[in-house]
Amino acid sequence: MISNQILQNTIEGLKAITRIDLCIVDTEGKPLATTFAGAEVYENAVLAFVESPADAQVVQGCQFFKVFDDQQLEYILLANGGSDDVYMVGKIAAFQIQNLLVAYKERFDKDNFIKNLLLDNLLLVDIYNRAKKLHIETDVRRVVFIVETDHEKDNNVMENIRGLFGTKSKDFVTAVDEKNVIVVKEVAVNEGYEDLDKTARMILDLLTAQGETDVHIAYGTVVNELKEVSRSYKEARMALDVGKIFFDEKDIIAYSALGIGRLIYQLPIPLCKMFIKEIFDGKSPDDFDEETLTTINKFFENSLNVSETSRQLYIHRNTLVYRLDKLQKSTGLDLRVFEDAITFKIALMVVKYMKYMESINY
Repeated sequence: MISNQILQNTIEGLKAITRIDLCIVDTEGKPLATTFAGAEVYENAVLAFVESPADAQVVQGCQFFKVFDDQQLEYILLANGGSDDVYMVGKIAAFQIQNLLVAYKERFDKDNFIKNLLLDNLLLVDIYNRAKKLHIETDVRRVVFIVETDHEKDNNVMENIRGLFGTKSKDFVTAVDEKNVIVVKEVAVNEGYEDLDKTARMILDLLTAQGETDVHIAYGTVVNELKEVSRSYKEARMALDVGKIFFDEKDIIAYSALGIGRLIYQLPIPLCKMFIKEIFDGKSPDDFDEETLTTINKFFENSLNVSETSRQLYIHRNTLVYRLDKLQKSTGLDLRVFEDAITFKIALMVVKYMKYMESINY
């Protein structure tokens, strides 16, 4: 069904060109969009016209036209004016509205198909049969972007993103929940992940310019077939969640950049608690003072390089060694040893994951 605003814009545009008043009513005679006042007086005439076999008729000096959608009567168009061209203009207007119905129906069908495809609600045979019917190519490269804003069900965000991608039918913009807008984008053969990051940056810049705040964008890996689009969507969803835990400073995150974070995200909480208890002997990294945590993080940032870490912390090398020795005594882990460093880094990430899960559960 076309929105009343679209209908209003359509008939106002036609009136501006033809100077003939138009009105669109439903099959019960109720005006939906009109360029002249008093259209309600035609209600009984419309009801009689609906029951008649005629497709066009002059009633009370006004030209009536039936508008069908797949042989189903959808609207009645009224054309009112003193010009001899009223019939021709009305006929053109009815044809235009009928074309709009077809376009919106096709868009709705495609949107519904893409939603079910993302959610894995289609059998393999249905994917290919419906894709063929909707003229959607099956063997092209695609990737899924998820755009999250702090507004629920914000249609403006979706329309802004649709405007960014234009009317290109090979890309799809839809939503399957209240908070996220999903873009299923076709990827050219010569496009790589740098290009996808530029696309994500383009979306972010657009929404930021529109006044949106706290926007997060995640995207999955590129898939080669239509049936695999749901996998890219699941990856993008995971990237969105994992990004909030381990990369909270980033507005854009790719599934391919999650690293070990995506493995930790799939661990059961009881197993995480057991691991932390074994590593820290019942303690938590939260028990470390700020100086120790800063030293640890800076040491990891510099790939376990003692000289560079001490330089960036503005401390003597021996002071850093002292802090690392002190940490080794309390945890049994020497961060200068690669294996111990990995264990400690994973432990810190596990604690961060546990705290995040605790925050969203309460």
